[in-house]
Amino acid sequence: MLKLQKTDGLFAEKMLPPPLIPGIEGPGTRPYWSVMIPTYNPRADYLEETLKSVLQQDPGPEQMQIEVVDDCSNNNTASEVTRRLGAGRVTFHAESQNRGLANNWNKCIERARGHWIHILHQDDIVLPGFYDLLRKGVECSEAGAIFCRHAIVYSNGHWDRISELHRESAGLLDDWHAKITAEQLIQTPAITVRRRVYEQLGGFLPSLHYVIDWEMWQRIASQFPVCFEPSILACYRLHGSSATSRLKLDAADVRDVRQMIELTATYHTPARGRALARKARLWFAQIAVYNARDLLVTVGFLPAWRMIFEALRLSHNRHVVRMIFSFVVLWFRIIGSRLRCWMKSKLTTSVQSEASK
Repeated sequence: MLKLQKTDGLFAEKMLPPPLIPGIEGPGTRPYWSVMIPTYNPRADYLEETLKSVLQQDPGPEQMQIEVVDDCSNNNTASEVTRRLGAGRVTFHAESQNRGLANNWNKCIERARGHWIHILHQDDIVLPGFYDLLRKGVECSEAGAIFCRHAIVYSNGHWDRISELHRESAGLLDDWHAKITAEQLIQTPAITVRRRVYEQLGGFLPSLHYVIDWEMWQRIASQFPVCFEPSILACYRLHGSSATSRLKLDAADVRDVRQMIELTATYHTPARGRALARKARLWFAQIAVYNARDLLVTVGFLPAWRMIFEALRLSHNRHVVRMIFSFVVLWFRIIGSRLRCWMKSKLTTSVQSEASK
């Protein structure tokens, strides 16, 4: 297992070592793929799309394990959808108590029997060719993981944007560890990992919430080559009820990022770790200010200002400060607009009152 260093006491106090992932014991043929779908109170229509996208590419049980792993949901949606669409092909496992996001993902890995593991969110989908092209991409390499380009889609399925093209053809990436440390460039539905990599490095860290995947991709890149497939083969869905959206309301996502950056800097030499940590803090501080503007308009002042304060704790870079100044200008404009509406309403009420006398 990867040995993690201490850093200013934070890791020693708040981080536990990665959970152990046991190997597969006993004889028997193993499938190539394990498609593991962790669920918790899923929307039926989203989960249906997820399962259909996998079943349309199903090479058969000898080549692919497909399983839904439910984290003690408050309803029977996951089991009912699995039974209706899976028709015996998709297995279902339910935990007896809620264990949280990272622990549920780790349970998926523990239950996976395939050589390659794909953790697919309950609201994301894979596009035709995902499994065939990713398998071809790693057949001639010792990559520990392979990922493809992905699309960010809205709740209605419409595409918003697509991820970066890192190379024109499938193959290993150069200096990928530094790139993935400075920015989060992979969404979970777009990546598959060898099971033995998880066995060597351990599972996802339960002490993290928003960036458990980003930390894992960095940990893998620090020890194994990573392969890239340039085709767009996965969709990551954005919607208001997702765990990511909920974490933004009290800026928990930014606090999680600060904690992770301090940890993952230790995956590099000290000088390189400090330089990459500065880049990562700047990158996510800009995202935090952007999210603060969105919260200001759609939710309210308090969540937006929480996000701004956390952005400043990440970085004091001049670009971040300029973005925050722009945010303050927007804030005053919104206050001014609401004040004018209030005064107009009061004036209208007063005129109507005088006219009725």
